[in-house]
Amino acid sequence: MNTRIPMPRLRQDLLIAYLAAAAVTAQVLEAALPGPGPWFKPGLANVFTLVAFLRLGWQAAATVTLMRILAGSLALGTLFTPGFFLSLSGGCGAIAMLALLRWNLFSGLGPVGISLLAALAHMAAQTVAAWLLIVGHAGILTALPWFLAGSWISGVLNGVLTFLLLEQLDRHQHLLTGP
Repeated sequence: MNTRIPMPRLRQDLLIAYLAAAAVTAQVLEAALPGPGPWFKPGLANVFTLVAFLRLGWQAAATVTLMRILAGSLALGTLFTPGFFLSLSGGCGAIAMLALLRWNLFSGLGPVGISLLAALAHMAAQTVAAWLLIVGHAGILTALPWFLAGSWISGVLNGVLTFLLLEQLDRHQHLLTGP
């Protein structure tokens, strides 16, 4: 499913910027919504990271993620707070999973499978960061199965949304590649 779109470097950079801006917007909008539990949001901003990964590659996905975390934290006023570090650790966990996936270790996975693995890695990294930064004892690990179950749901949801967005991008590919 990882089909890279050939395009001039400037257009690729613009697409990365658009995806990062959309991810920041999704993060800010999602922050205003009530969540079903502590530390849990659907992570709709991750859809744009997955689009970057599947269409432009691992480095583009890492760029979109880091830009989203930094710009989103600036917009929300959470830069260098515990929430920022939790977001950063989760993003790094997901990017580490995407780095493994770029070598086709799990070939045949589509957007839903890739999203699911990235969401699970995100939550695992975030839980470890919470343990180290906030909680300070291993009791938080007893909640890990519940956190991972929530991640499974959000991973599948985001994977389906990624699939639908990729279909739209494929339909309008001429806008990305130019004349």
